[in-house]
Amino acid sequence: MNRTSLRRALVPVASVATLALVLSACGGNNNDSTDGGGDAGLSGSIRVDGSSTVGPMTQVAEQFFTDTNPDVKITVGVSGTGGGFESFCAGETDMNDASRPIEDTEAKSCKDNNITYQQLVVANDAITVVVNKDNTWATCLTTDQLKAIWEPNSKIDNWNQVDSSFPDEPLTLFGPGTDSGTFDYFTDAINGEEGASRTDYTPSENDNTTVTGVQGSKGGMGYFGYSYYEQNTDTLNAVEVDSGDGCVAPSPETVADSTYTPLARELFIYPSVNAAKTNDALVSFVDYYGANAAKIADAAQFIPLNDKQNSTLAGQLSDFKSAVGAS
Repeated sequence: MNRTSLRRALVPVASVATLALVLSACGGNNNDSTDGGGDAGLSGSIRVDGSSTVGPMTQVAEQFFTDTNPDVKITVGVSGTGGGFESFCAGETDMNDASRPIEDTEAKSCKDNNITYQQLVVANDAITVVVNKDNTWATCLTTDQLKAIWEPNSKIDNWNQVDSSFPDEPLTLFGPGTDSGTFDYFTDAINGEEGASRTDYTPSENDNTTVTGVQGSKGGMGYFGYSYYEQNTDTLNAVEVDSGDGCVAPSPETVADSTYTPLARELFIYPSVNAAKTNDALVSFVDYYGANAAKIADAAQFIPLNDKQNSTLAGQLSDFKSAVGAS
């Protein structure tokens, strides 16, 4: 299986076990996708939870890493950034995937439980607003129109209420649940307050639910991380966003040149320093993940870091290893 096929295979994955089977079918060596990572005799288990956006990237990192470290068992949950931090700061997981930085209340919870951690930026993202493939009218929406649709107590339920030139077509909304970092980021960027959103839509921490919902409704709209759109371009249309300087489509290029505003963002992993001090497998996995972030992002169809961000990641990785006491 080629890399493009591998990326598309990630879309409908319902469990980590299924993903492992799909990736294994692509070949076990992945010699063009990894740089080292093998550690003779390394064993142990690693528990990861958090962002459904970052989860597919971590799942690819897990498969590549365990190809050369078969005695390490890594489980990757996708309960959402907020739900993941709740478990992480309680000491129940070893690493949290996050589609936004840790919040003050979450950091306090970790501190109260004596959980120390390191933030590592691993990829970029463009939160993508999507519509059904048969929607030929909503090619571009302004941030004001998006706010009118998604703000608290919005009564818009038909496309012709968004723009009088749009057809008389019921508007059906799908999106992330309240534990999602994508929900937090989108509501802050579009509605002006994190967590401020209408509630009469179909929420899910599983972005594939949003994919299938919009696919099945001519008037459907949803939003999620860019990789989910890239894996479903044959059945979904991405909406260009106009934040005041014209319509801009989500893409690696518009994220890199900072024109896709305000929905471009960084993605993170948060490994536990406490757990790493007694878990050599976790140290090796985080080291591998950071050293191969660009190749992992490419394989999982994420937007890679730029040079400045790669320098930041290198420093964060060094800080993590120093905190753990690893060379």
